[in-house]
Amino acid sequence: MTATARRAMFFVPSVHPVAPTGSFLSRCSGRETSTAKRTFVARRPVRSGTCALGNLRANSSVDTGANKGDATRERSADQPYKVLIANRGEIAVRAIRTCQELGIRTVQIYSTADADSLAVRLADERICIGPPLARESYLNIPTIISACEVTGADAVYPGFGFLSENARFADLLERHGITFIGPSARAISLMGDKSTAKTTMRRAGVPTVPGSEGLLRDLNDARQVAEQISYPVMLKATAGGGGRGIRLVRSVAELENAFITCQQEAKSAFGNDALYMEKFIESPRHVEIQIIGDSHGNVIYLGERDCSVQRRNQKLLEEAPSPAVTPETRKKMGEAACRAAQAIGYCGAGTVEYIMASNGDFYFMEMNTRIQVEHPVTEMITGLDIVALQIAVARGEPLPIHQEQVQLNGWAMEARINCEDVLQAFRPMPGLITNFLAPGGNGVRWDGCIYPGYNVPAFYDSMLGKLICWGPTRDAAIRKLRRALREMQIDGVPTTVPFHLALLEHPVFQEGKTIYTNFIERERIMEQLKERAKAANETTERPKAATLEKAAA
Repeated sequence: MTATARRAMFFVPSVHPVAPTGSFLSRCSGRETSTAKRTFVARRPVRSGTCALGNLRANSSVDTGANKGDATRERSADQPYKVLIANRGEIAVRAIRTCQELGIRTVQIYSTADADSLAVRLADERICIGPPLARESYLNIPTIISACEVTGADAVYPGFGFLSENARFADLLERHGITFIGPSARAISLMGDKSTAKTTMRRAGVPTVPGSEGLLRDLNDARQVAEQISYPVMLKATAGGGGRGIRLVRSVAELENAFITCQQEAKSAFGNDALYMEKFIESPRHVEIQIIGDSHGNVIYLGERDCSVQRRNQKLLEEAPSPAVTPETRKKMGEAACRAAQAIGYCGAGTVEYIMASNGDFYFMEMNTRIQVEHPVTEMITGLDIVALQIAVARGEPLPIHQEQVQLNGWAMEARINCEDVLQAFRPMPGLITNFLAPGGNGVRWDGCIYPGYNVPAFYDSMLGKLICWGPTRDAAIRKLRRALREMQIDGVPTTVPFHLALLEHPVFQEGKTIYTNFIERERIMEQLKERAKAANETTERPKAATLEKAAA
């Protein structure tokens, strides 16, 4: 087989050819086993409390009876490889699709709140692991490992969130002979702790933001560091994520209250109140590099993503490439990210996140040792299936492409569609999806987990899916995403679609050069959206009032 044919196995939406004899993918690609039949019939919801650890075997639902008897780690050559999806929502659906395209059987874990989820319907097998609360289901490590044993899963796909960056989980899976489709426990530990990660990056020659050398010992230590690097500064939880455990401090008068508040939030959210400090970069962009490494020492980068459109440190829209990154800067950022990954023997997909100053200087912020929510925009401009690459390198396969073969084509944008009321400070509003129509057309992709009649649980994040659009230029991608947002119909719950439409129509966003992380506040996007909604309501009320007046006369 030629190198071109082998590379095509990881490109989307190409049909996967047969891999070389003896490789992992030769056992997975292009083969549909007799046990891979699936059912799309709605299943009766499981009542809360019926999925205790002792009942795992009884609750394992298999379509064809192929999993009768005790599971075993030993498999014959003709048995299909099996991956357990240790996540939920759209990322679970995303992983199932790639696995099934590779001929890999999937096992979907689910809580009782997710019994009728799309992922449960699509998977080859499914197993209930507990009640709705995440700590009793999706974060319950012993139960998930037991689910692997019961179903005979060879590997676990963690997605993002939940246990995806839990070093203990990765280590325990390895001890049980189960492949973790992600980096090693050591790599997760080194990069998961932000203070340790920063030190590791410095040693690898990656630019870092000026700040504390390690964790802050106490408030007095914080005062001394702040004086050295000068205000404004950022206090950050070393175990933080998702925008929590972060405080901006502009003067010494604000430091004490910010320090205490940040510690309390970090302790509550992550069980770790350790903080570190960084110099605050005014008007920065949030730019990240997608990397992937294998167990043979190879690491490549797949270009950058711009995630600067944020609200309270939560990303709302992402695009690739970044309108602010030149080819020269891209090369510097990418090579720095690869050096950092090679320094810790990184194997798997990961993202090195940078703060980029308005003058083009960039500084390491953190590394996410998992796939990102926004990975589809990279897939759209590279043509690569990142999930397929994750699975292959986790099984010991070398990367199928070299750095010089990575080509960036066109522009892609992703809008996160959440069930939130944007006019009430993005308040989550879960409920019943009464109608749903996904947009279509060339270059339009919907990665979602909803369908008409699906009841969005109130126990998890509010994401319904991601709308990703590709165009040959940034302007074309904006126009296509705007058209697709207007075409999409989601009834029963409020969504973030009105926000995204207002954002895409803003002239500063369309220009693209001055989109910083404070863009939404600086440009008063929310105020403009509220004014637009008020005007629309007034327009609607006028005909009603006229009709009532006519009827009264």
